[in-house]
Amino acid sequence: MSVNFSVNNNSAASNILSNLNYVQNNINTSYTQLSSGNSINSAADNPAGYAISQQMTSQVNGLNTAVQNAQQGVSLIQTATGSMNQVEGILQTMNSLAVEAANGTQNTADLNNLQSEMNALVSQVDNTANSTQFNTIHLLNGSSSAVVTLQVGFDSSSLSQLAFSLYNITSASLGVSAASVNITSQSAALSAISAIQSAISLLSSNQASLGSVQDQLNYRITGLQNESQNLSNAQSVITNTNMAAAYTQFSQNQVLQQVGLSMLGQAQQQPAAILKLLS
Repeated sequence: MSVNFSVNNNSAASNILSNLNYVQNNINTSYTQLSSGNSINSAADNPAGYAISQQMTSQVNGLNTAVQNAQQGVSLIQTATGSMNQVEGILQTMNSLAVEAANGTQNTADLNNLQSEMNALVSQVDNTANSTQFNTIHLLNGSSSAVVTLQVGFDSSSLSQLAFSLYNITSASLGVSAASVNITSQSAALSAISAIQSAISLLSSNQASLGSVQDQLNYRITGLQNESQNLSNAQSVITNTNMAAAYTQFSQNQVLQQVGLSMLGQAQQQPAAILKLLS
């Protein structure tokens, strides 16, 4: 077995230095993985895993935003139905006034007083309808779009959207304007009773429709939250650092680095041996 001594090239030292560079890169990667808690911190760590992780991140962010959108939709509906409840209470009072006016025991003065109260209630219906807003959007007077479309998913498909109708509950739309609820005579009061009860039925139907949409949104919120949690868990399997395995690898690389540095020192002494041959 021959021994090759060379002054111009120390192949042993070069090989050890190359190995040390490789080990140092692994140590640097371990530093990043252990300090961040993520095994994938850039595309260079795992190109395929990084791409999948970014897609999942996009979905999770979209789902979380969709939850916020749905919650805002619930708030909008609650605002609308709260005002509709007020109007329904007013209509019930108006119905009582009309029934009272339809009784033949009322004199002209009584009927005029009842009519004044009725007119005030009609004005309150319109005030409620015109003042009900959500984020400056009028909800119940017909001045805004009749259909609200919510984005309740992470993509652009129709399944990620939920549309529902808003209702005009002004006195004219409900058929209980001042002219329709004249109760200054017994016959007029009977007509007013019919108009008011029809308005109550219409308003109740509208409230039921919005209530069903609110139930849909509540179920959708729960589903979105579950889907977001499941995707986050799946993403963590791909990107999170296995701390035990990473620390074991880190310790192994530290040992290799120490051994490599020691061997590099030994290899760098080989040229000095040539001087001894020449002395």
